[in-house]
Amino acid sequence: MPVDALDTRILRLLLEQPRTSVREYARILGIARGTLQARLDRLERDGVITMAGPALSPAALGHPVLAFVHIEVTQGHLDDVGEELAAIPEIVEAHSITGGGDLLARVVARDAAHLEDVIQQLIRLPEVVRTRTEVALRQRVPHRLLPLVESIGRAAQEPPTTGSRPTPAPGTRPRH
Repeated sequence: MPVDALDTRILRLLLEQPRTSVREYARILGIARGTLQARLDRLERDGVITMAGPALSPAALGHPVLAFVHIEVTQGHLDDVGEELAAIPEIVEAHSITGGGDLLARVVARDAAHLEDVIQQLIRLPEVVRTRTEVALRQRVPHRLLPLVESIGRAAQEPPTTGSRPTPAPGTRPRH
Protein backbone atom coordinates (compact mmCIF):
# COMPACT_ATOMS: atom_id res chain seq x y z
CA MET A 1 0.00 0.00 0.00
CA PRO A 2 1.46 3.37 -0.98
CA VAL A 3 0.21 5.16 2.15
CA ASP A 4 -0.27 4.22 5.78
CA ALA A 5 -2.68 5.47 8.45
CA LEU A 6 -0.59 8.56 9.30
CA ASP A 7 -0.28 9.43 5.61
CA THR A 8 -4.05 9.28 5.24
CA ARG A 9 -4.48 11.56 8.28
CA ILE A 10 -2.07 14.01 6.65
CA LEU A 11 -3.87 13.82 3.29
CA ARG A 12 -7.25 14.31 4.92
CA LEU A 13 -5.98 17.42 6.70
CA LEU A 14 -4.50 18.79 3.46
CA LEU A 15 -7.85 18.32 1.73
CA GLU A 16 -9.95 19.72 4.57
CA GLN A 17 -7.68 22.66 5.46
CA PRO A 18 -5.57 23.45 2.37
CA ARG A 19 -4.42 26.90 3.56
CA THR A 20 -2.91 25.82 6.87
CA SER A 21 0.83 25.97 7.54
CA VAL A 22 3.02 22.90 7.95
CA ARG A 23 3.67 23.95 11.53
CA GLU A 24 -0.08 24.02 12.27
CA TYR A 25 -0.63 20.67 10.53
CA ALA A 26 2.06 19.13 12.73
CA ARG A 27 0.43 20.57 15.85
CA ILE A 28 -3.03 19.26 14.86
CA LEU A 29 -1.62 15.81 14.07
CA GLY A 30 0.50 15.72 17.22
CA ILE A 31 3.72 14.92 15.35
CA ALA A 32 7.04 16.69 14.91
CA ARG A 33 7.27 19.24 12.10
CA GLY A 34 10.28 17.36 10.68
CA THR A 35 8.31 14.11 10.60
CA LEU A 36 5.46 15.82 8.79
CA GLN A 37 7.79 17.48 6.29
CA ALA A 38 9.53 14.16 5.56
CA ARG A 39 6.12 12.53 4.97
CA LEU A 40 5.00 15.37 2.70
CA ASP A 41 8.25 15.17 0.72
CA ARG A 42 7.84 11.40 0.28
CA LEU A 43 4.19 11.74 -0.74
CA GLU A 44 5.21 14.30 -3.37
CA ARG A 45 8.14 12.18 -4.57
CA ASP A 46 5.87 9.11 -4.83
CA GLY A 47 3.32 11.09 -6.85
CA VAL A 48 0.55 10.88 -4.23
CA ILE A 49 0.53 14.68 -3.84
CA THR A 50 0.67 16.04 -7.36
CA MET A 51 0.16 19.75 -7.01
CA ALA A 52 -0.09 22.51 -4.51
CA GLY A 53 -2.12 25.55 -5.33
CA PRO A 54 -5.61 26.90 -5.51
CA ALA A 55 -8.45 25.13 -7.28
CA LEU A 56 -9.86 27.53 -9.84
CA SER A 57 -13.40 27.74 -11.18
CA PRO A 58 -13.62 28.04 -14.98
CA ALA A 59 -17.18 29.38 -14.56
CA ALA A 60 -15.96 32.17 -12.29
CA LEU A 61 -13.29 32.92 -14.90
CA GLY A 62 -16.01 33.50 -17.51
CA HIS A 63 -16.16 29.97 -18.96
CA PRO A 64 -19.36 28.43 -17.52
CA VAL A 65 -19.94 25.89 -20.32
CA LEU A 66 -18.39 22.48 -19.68
CA ALA A 67 -18.26 19.80 -22.36
CA PHE A 68 -16.65 16.42 -22.78
CA VAL A 69 -15.39 15.81 -26.30
CA HIS A 70 -14.66 12.29 -27.55
CA ILE A 71 -11.99 12.48 -30.24
CA GLU A 72 -11.24 9.76 -32.77
CA VAL A 73 -7.67 9.93 -34.07
CA THR A 74 -5.93 8.50 -37.13
CA GLN A 75 -4.01 5.41 -36.05
CA GLY A 76 -0.48 6.18 -34.88
CA HIS A 77 -1.11 9.89 -34.21
CA LEU A 78 -2.33 9.86 -30.62
CA ASP A 79 0.76 11.64 -29.25
CA ASP A 80 0.65 14.26 -32.03
CA VAL A 81 -2.97 15.09 -31.30
CA GLY A 82 -2.24 15.15 -27.56
CA GLU A 83 0.40 17.80 -28.16
CA GLU A 84 -2.02 19.83 -30.31
CA LEU A 85 -4.71 19.62 -27.62
CA ALA A 86 -2.25 20.99 -25.06
CA ALA A 87 -1.96 24.14 -27.20
CA ILE A 88 -5.71 24.91 -26.94
CA PRO A 89 -6.32 26.83 -23.68
CA GLU A 90 -9.98 25.81 -23.40
CA ILE A 91 -8.99 22.14 -23.18
CA VAL A 92 -8.35 21.85 -19.47
CA GLU A 93 -7.79 18.10 -19.40
CA ALA A 94 -7.48 15.20 -21.85
CA HIS A 95 -7.08 11.44 -21.46
CA SER A 96 -6.54 8.56 -23.85
CA ILE A 97 -9.45 6.15 -23.45
CA THR A 98 -10.92 2.84 -24.55
CA GLY A 99 -14.35 2.50 -26.10
CA GLY A 100 -15.91 5.14 -28.33
CA GLY A 101 -12.97 7.27 -29.37
CA ASP A 102 -9.29 7.56 -28.62
CA LEU A 103 -9.20 10.69 -26.46
CA LEU A 104 -11.61 12.34 -24.05
CA ALA A 105 -11.12 16.07 -23.58
CA ARG A 106 -12.67 18.25 -20.90
CA VAL A 107 -13.41 21.57 -22.57
CA VAL A 108 -14.60 24.85 -21.06
CA ALA A 109 -16.13 27.73 -23.02
CA ARG A 110 -17.77 31.12 -22.59
CA ASP A 111 -20.96 30.04 -24.37
CA ALA A 112 -22.26 27.60 -26.98
CA ALA A 113 -20.78 29.57 -29.89
CA HIS A 114 -17.36 29.58 -28.24
CA LEU A 115 -17.64 25.83 -27.64
CA GLU A 116 -18.41 25.35 -31.32
CA ASP A 117 -15.29 27.38 -32.21
CA VAL A 118 -13.14 25.12 -30.03
CA ILE A 119 -14.67 21.99 -31.60
CA GLN A 120 -14.01 23.43 -35.07
CA GLN A 121 -10.35 23.83 -34.09
CA LEU A 122 -10.29 20.13 -33.25
CA ILE A 123 -12.02 19.10 -36.47
CA ARG A 124 -9.46 21.04 -38.52
CA LEU A 125 -6.59 18.96 -37.11
CA PRO A 126 -5.60 16.56 -39.93
CA GLU A 127 -5.16 13.61 -37.53
CA VAL A 128 -8.67 13.98 -36.06
CA VAL A 129 -11.16 11.66 -37.76
CA ARG A 130 -14.29 12.74 -35.86
CA THR A 131 -15.52 14.19 -32.59
CA ARG A 132 -18.58 13.67 -30.42
CA THR A 133 -19.47 16.28 -27.84
CA GLU A 134 -21.51 16.00 -24.67
CA VAL A 135 -22.37 19.18 -22.77
CA ALA A 136 -22.62 18.99 -18.98
CA LEU A 137 -25.88 20.38 -17.63
CA ARG A 138 -25.11 20.40 -13.91
CA GLN A 139 -22.39 18.99 -11.69
CA ARG A 140 -23.85 16.23 -9.53
CA VAL A 141 -20.68 15.13 -7.70
CA PRO A 142 -17.90 17.68 -7.46
CA HIS A 143 -14.30 16.57 -7.86
CA ARG A 144 -13.42 15.03 -4.53
CA LEU A 145 -10.78 12.77 -3.09
CA LEU A 146 -11.58 12.84 0.62
CA PRO A 147 -13.90 9.77 0.53
CA LEU A 148 -11.16 7.83 -1.29
CA VAL A 149 -8.51 8.93 1.23
CA GLU A 150 -10.80 7.94 4.10
CA SER A 151 -11.41 4.53 2.53
CA ILE A 152 -7.68 3.96 2.07
CA GLY A 153 -7.12 5.05 5.68
CA ARG A 154 -9.63 2.51 6.95
CA ALA A 155 -7.99 -0.22 4.86
CA ALA A 156 -4.55 0.78 6.17
CA GLN A 157 -5.76 0.26 9.75
CA GLU A 158 -7.22 -3.20 9.09
CA PRO A 159 -4.96 -6.15 9.85
CA PRO A 160 -3.78 -7.90 6.68
CA THR A 161 -5.27 -11.27 5.84
CA THR A 162 -2.75 -13.98 5.09
CA GLY A 163 -3.88 -16.81 2.89
CA SER A 164 -7.12 -17.47 4.73
CA ARG A 165 -10.01 -19.05 2.92
CA PRO A 166 -13.47 -17.57 3.08
CA THR A 167 -15.74 -19.19 5.63
CA PRO A 168 -18.45 -21.25 3.92
CA ALA A 169 -22.06 -20.22 4.46
CA PRO A 170 -23.94 -22.14 7.15
CA GLY A 171 -25.35 -25.40 5.86
CA THR A 172 -22.89 -25.68 2.96
CA ARG A 173 -19.80 -27.78 2.54
CA PRO A 174 -16.43 -26.24 1.73
CA ARG A 175 -15.27 -26.82 -1.86
CA HIS A 176 -11.72 -28.00 -2.53
